[in-house]
Amino acid sequence: MLCMPIANYIRETMNSKGASVIRKMFEEGNALKAKYGADNVFDFSLGNPDLEPPAEVLDAIEAVSRDKSHGAHGYMPNAGYAQAREAMARKTESEQGLKVSAEHICMTVGAAGALNCVFKAILNAGDEVVVPSPFFAEYRHYVHNQGATLVEVPTKADFSLDTDAISRALTPKTAAVLINTPNNPTGKIYSEDDIKALADVLRSHGEKCGRKPYLISDEPYRAIAYDGRTVAPCFPLYDEAVIVTSFAKNISIPGERIGYIAVNPAAEDAAEFMAACIFANRILGFVNAPAFFQKVVARAWNAKVDYSSYEKRRNEIMAVLDEAGIEYAKPEGAFYIFCRVPEKWAGDDMAFSEYLKKYFIICAPGAGFGMKGWVRLAYCVSEKTILGSRAAFLKAMGK
Repeated sequence: MLCMPIANYIRETMNSKGASVIRKMFEEGNALKAKYGADNVFDFSLGNPDLEPPAEVLDAIEAVSRDKSHGAHGYMPNAGYAQAREAMARKTESEQGLKVSAEHICMTVGAAGALNCVFKAILNAGDEVVVPSPFFAEYRHYVHNQGATLVEVPTKADFSLDTDAISRALTPKTAAVLINTPNNPTGKIYSEDDIKALADVLRSHGEKCGRKPYLISDEPYRAIAYDGRTVAPCFPLYDEAVIVTSFAKNISIPGERIGYIAVNPAAEDAAEFMAACIFANRILGFVNAPAFFQKVVARAWNAKVDYSSYEKRRNEIMAVLDEAGIEYAKPEGAFYIFCRVPEKWAGDDMAFSEYLKKYFIICAPGAGFGMKGWVRLAYCVSEKTILGSRAAFLKAMGK
């Protein structure tokens, strides 16, 4: 019998436990909801923001939808509309504290599209990208897409950056160091001191080997920070810094796939880098970011959003876990909480996740994020789900 060939990497990866476990848990949660009722299942598997888009965004959607001018839905430059790039330059200035022009912005299909464009632009086969672990699982695939290798470097016990370990991991093949702050899955915000120390390490490495790595900061959760914290700017600290981000989490439009790349104007090759990203945007098949939502975010990028409900839910899930006797890292931002697997399960996060599922608690094993022995709960769910999970957690933990 003849068969259609599937690429080895795709076949091996999509059938491996680590690659599919997060979506697998989500799908199993849906099956449990269908069988036992949604109110009886406590699904913390996916980071799907549940705040509605703010009024300014909805108003912008309505206004853009009324545009009946000729060519309103046609092609534009691969980098995006001029007004969208200019708006993102203003946004980046407000976050980084220095002048940024539209020429340093490329509109993309979400933060994922932005990362794939950056990697296409800078990576040669055999290159390496260093990432602190734990990290967003898809990074592995984005780097592999370009024939490069993701080098995983453990963070410190509190999930802050271990710059000494990163320094030891750097080689002449290192093209970039990729950080995600606030971090998925831990909610950790890397401090300004951490970023300064990392910048020093990267400069020193560049001077020694003649290749200064890019510092890529993945920041879709930047606006969601707790207890008065803020995310440190990286442009003032390192010239070869790049930001990739989106509007998926901060204004709750993940399905619209709109983001951008911003390169530090001080980067030695900023113009060539941006030209390469724009070219990559085209040849990867994205062509351009969605036209409609470029116009929306150009109008409403600074919409005011109240994230206090996420902070409240963080506190509620922490109270549940405290009562159940489950250790965790206190989130400083985003909407995830990373929990240590209890000793009884000997660090087996897959087994612990399966055990919790018996009590209709759905979570994501840490192995999917490059860190075994932990599980991730996404608390961007209803308070009813969080408070309802209390009895299930207590029963599961014998309390």
